[in-house]
Amino acid sequence: MHEGSKQQSDKYPDGGTSAWLVVLGAWCAMVPCMGLLNSLAILQAQVTKKELHGMRKSTTGWIFSTHAFFLYFCGAQVGPIFDAYDVKYLVIPGTVGMVVSLVSLSFSNEFYQFLLSFGVLGGISASLLFNPRVAVIGHWFRMRRALATGVACTAGGLGGIAFPLIILYLAPTLGFAWSIRIIALVCGMLGTAACFLLRQRLPPNVALGRSIDLKALRDLKFAATTLGVFLVEFAVFIPYTYICSYAFYSKFGFEEAYRLNVFL
Repeated sequence: MHEGSKQQSDKYPDGGTSAWLVVLGAWCAMVPCMGLLNSLAILQAQVTKKELHGMRKSTTGWIFSTHAFFLYFCGAQVGPIFDAYDVKYLVIPGTVGMVVSLVSLSFSNEFYQFLLSFGVLGGISASLLFNPRVAVIGHWFRMRRALATGVACTAGGLGGIAFPLIILYLAPTLGFAWSIRIIALVCGMLGTAACFLLRQRLPPNVALGRSIDLKALRDLKFAATTLGVFLVEFAVFIPYTYICSYAFYSKFGFEEAYRLNVFL
């Protein structure tokens, strides 16, 4: 009986309604976390130029670097939790945390409020959404895993276009706070959809443990790949975060500078 269920779990669907609905759920989870990550430039420019006007960029930069740090760093613990429990234990808190983070951001006036709301809470919540949506696709796809993951990843680009445009065109009329609340509403609806659509195919494996295991880094190839990915992400975040501020420094107009985030 156990052997039969194991053989059944080893057969990846690689398609079908259930599998592609999981990809849709992963896409919905990707928009809030990676969409905001791809919008860091316009957020950094807006906060530095208006919300925290007069504060040094080296100080306001902590808000967005903290967000990116927690998004990836927490993945080391999110992964074992995903293996041991149902994916909803991660996606539901991630969705709630993301909405609370953005609503809190919309009411922030001081540096520490921006740091705690978007940097800390937003980064941790984004990690709870980002890492499970990558892992759960691997439960349903093997031969077509790259295709399924690529389809889900298109959400990050769409969010990186939509969110800056919301801020660009709604902030001058409704205000920055209400533009962020509209983004929070979008993230909440998509996160709710992800909660219903994301589900694991393989049974939880509590025996593997629920804490961080660094033994995999003993494999030199795996460790080198991990370092390479780290360096790539490290380089990518520089334009993601500062291209709009650099455009202002180069005498670009308001709309032109903010559109650079969309084009990037």
